[in-house]
Amino acid sequence: MIRRTWIARLFVVAAATGALVAAPAPSAQAGLLPVSVTVQPEAGNFRWTYAVVLPTNMQLQAGDYFTIYDFAGLKAGSASVTSTSPNASYSQYWSASTSLLGPTPDRLNPQDNANIDNVTFTYNGPTIPSGQLGLGNFSLVSTYGTSVAGFFTATNPQALSGNVDANITSTLVPSGSSSPPATGTPEPATLVLAGLGMPLIGLGRFLRRKGQTTATA
Repeated sequence: MIRRTWIARLFVVAAATGALVAAPAPSAQAGLLPVSVTVQPEAGNFRWTYAVVLPTNMQLQAGDYFTIYDFAGLKAGSASVTSTSPNASYSQYWSASTSLLGPTPDRLNPQDNANIDNVTFTYNGPTIPSGQLGLGNFSLVSTYGTSVAGFFTATNPQALSGNVDANITSTLVPSGSSSPPATGTPEPATLVLAGLGMPLIGLGRFLRRKGQTTATA
């Protein structure tokens, strides 16, 4: 199942039409972006895969990172990086770490629940000098398969000026809020059936009594 944010739709339209897509000024020098999220069942859990791109006019150097916030149900040690660019060997340059708060680039303020793990992928390889490049598929395993809107932040330099760019955007993350009804608590459908059944029980009793009265007479 592939789910895309508005950022992904922007890239898809651009690729299909071959035209530039207008965006607000702050997005013109946007840093790393998650363009799609794939969720697949895996051994009773769910593998979430984020396709991350390095946009045009941006570069990537050692120490740059991105953070996915509030990744509920994270399975420890499940992070992996595949399909990297410029080639497959670049997967060795990425490392994953977890924390309950941040890390967040300066002057950004994502919503961050201190009780749910954040996951940060950090790059430690040779400088990639220019963008318009798919950096790879970054995946994590969660016990949850239901999605909710979350936050993604990143920091990396602009290709021409070298100025460090910090950006924030939305993405999808697992939600642990959905749970089956507690034992002994009827589901809504059960309550509806019970409400329908009670008048029928009353009608049955009325008919039995009426039959008994008629037989006596």
